[in-house]
Amino acid sequence: MIYEADAAVREKLVAMFEGFESTIVLSYLQGHMGTAWVDNLENPTVAQITVGIFVFYAGDSTKKEAEELLWNLPEFTLAIVDSAEWKKRIESVHHGAIEKFQRYRFEKNIEHFSREHLLNVLSSLPDGFEIKNVNKVIASEPSFQQLSEDFVSQFNTLDDFIERGIGYAILHDGLVVSAGTSFSIYDEGIEIEIATDPQYRRKGLAAITASALILHCLECGKYPSWDGANPESVKLAKKLGYVFKEPYDTYFINRMK
Repeated sequence: MIYEADAAVREKLVAMFEGFESTIVLSYLQGHMGTAWVDNLENPTVAQITVGIFVFYAGDSTKKEAEELLWNLPEFTLAIVDSAEWKKRIESVHHGAIEKFQRYRFEKNIEHFSREHLLNVLSSLPDGFEIKNVNKVIASEPSFQQLSEDFVSQFNTLDDFIERGIGYAILHDGLVVSAGTSFSIYDEGIEIEIATDPQYRRKGLAAITASALILHCLECGKYPSWDGANPESVKLAKKLGYVFKEPYDTYFINRMK
């Protein structure tokens, strides 16, 4: 049997997830957002952290509760683990319903950023476009919401995002055509979410949006964490000053199969 963790149990999970580099894990462990489930509330030996579609597993993968946790998923899941044993368990339990692929980590060093370079990127905004801080009006626009479901979805409400999150959007003819927000937050910074309307790609808008978001973080003393979903994301990150560290395995799990 598995149980949802409360704040007291959350503190017991810090050591179990110590090897994870994801700031999304920190978002939960530091009490900002997300949920966790465990096999035992007093002495957890296996656990699952979920923030949006991201799901992380740690502890004893051989426990029978591990399989229960592996079925305790959103409809679509990106599962991340840090051991070969957990990878084998995922591949066994979800055989035929998973796609294994690589995401990309970057070093987290604030000294890698050049404010001058980011300001130069920001100044390249094409004529006819404008960039604005994401307020409640912009966040309520259908064009903003259609770009990505994950811009504000990890926050309790839209007001919660406005209070605790960060976002910038580029508008053209009154429509949001590119935006970047804090997908998640943790004590020391944010995890970035970027999306651009397909009709407006190859104009440098994603780089401009990201530059505004990164500069905002630097001015606030927060780290703008970037995790690459594909080679294009890696290329953009490098353009902004991030230094590539390594690829890592991720499992897309489709519970509809």
